[in-house]
Amino acid sequence: MAAFVRGSTIATSEQLTEFRVEIPEAELRELRERLARTRWPEPETVEDWSQGVPRTYLMDLCKYWGETYDWRATEARLNALPQFRTLIEGVGIHFLHVRSPHTDALPLVITHGWPGSLVEFLKIIGPLTDPTAHGGSAGDAFHVVCPSLPGYGFSDKPTAPGWRVERIAAAWSVLMARLGYERYGAQGSDWGTSISASLGQQDAAHVAGIHLTPPLVPPDPETLGDLTERERAALASLEFAAEWDSGYSEEQATRPQTIGYALVDSPAALCAWIIEKFHAWTDCEGDLESVLTRDELLDNLTLYWLPRTGASSARLYWESIRQVNEWISGAVRDTVDVPTGCSIFPKELQRPSRRWAEKRFLDIRYWNEPARGGHFAAFEQPELFVEEVRSFFRLVR
Repeated sequence: MAAFVRGSTIATSEQLTEFRVEIPEAELRELRERLARTRWPEPETVEDWSQGVPRTYLMDLCKYWGETYDWRATEARLNALPQFRTLIEGVGIHFLHVRSPHTDALPLVITHGWPGSLVEFLKIIGPLTDPTAHGGSAGDAFHVVCPSLPGYGFSDKPTAPGWRVERIAAAWSVLMARLGYERYGAQGSDWGTSISASLGQQDAAHVAGIHLTPPLVPPDPETLGDLTERERAALASLEFAAEWDSGYSEEQATRPQTIGYALVDSPAALCAWIIEKFHAWTDCEGDLESVLTRDELLDNLTLYWLPRTGASSARLYWESIRQVNEWISGAVRDTVDVPTGCSIFPKELQRPSRRWAEKRFLDIRYWNEPARGGHFAAFEQPELFVEEVRSFFRLVR
């Protein structure tokens, strides 16, 4: 394997190991058997999703998962891309590294969150790395790096506490240096938003800019007496989420091991736990499969089931959600100076106004509020997402 250089840092074949996904057939057979043995509760007492995923929907989806869904097709899609693992601070990190055919492409590290995965980005890698093959300009090309968070996907599960968002950001800095990238951009959603912001703080000398969907900032107290209609709607959304949509976060933040037993042992429990959030957080008007196909939903879900990451992925909430909540609703204390682009999709969880965001992100170069899309924008609206990323990074290349 070739060596990559950034300054005095050299990544050798001993540091980067090529990786292929090869799930034993016995694992897939066991999944089907567990799904077939599910003990179902009685139906909900309402006719909507207000008590959680309706039993009829979940039973139908799990039946499809066990009898029709083809993991091997997704495995082949992943294995068609260059995949690697590398050891950083004792934790093996799995990542996609897709280089552009355009040599002057800008390196870009893209970070997912929970309950997402690098599967979210499979539809955007081609347009980002090879824009001329997708109706774009060579000047918009990126070398794309998509890591799986520690405890997620095919990355290792940390065996000791301490893997907070700041430490993950520091690991990404090591990863990009190890790949030989002197100057690069960062893009993030969900946990990736906080990790990308921290990366901009920690590695500003090498970060060209960060693109966030969305930026995490609290309401500016100075504006509370003069709120716009949009700001009122953003506050109402946060209040609703705190009352009706944060139970998963409280459980994962306080007792990730407890919920982890169900998520690792029962595919039906994992399915309900994750699919509920996709239904709530996508721009789907109540019809989730009008935006994401069953296969796409199950691609992401299976990437939690097969590596048994129900508990390990939840622990990131135990590590860092209190800090994130401070960024969303507390006081601005740690500002970010690197050039920043912000895309606020209409069904995103946090939808701050620009004047709020400018209190924490001091060099906002790009701000846009697309017409469609939710929390999983790259997955839901890949064309819109790609244009947002291109539009910001044109300003900082």
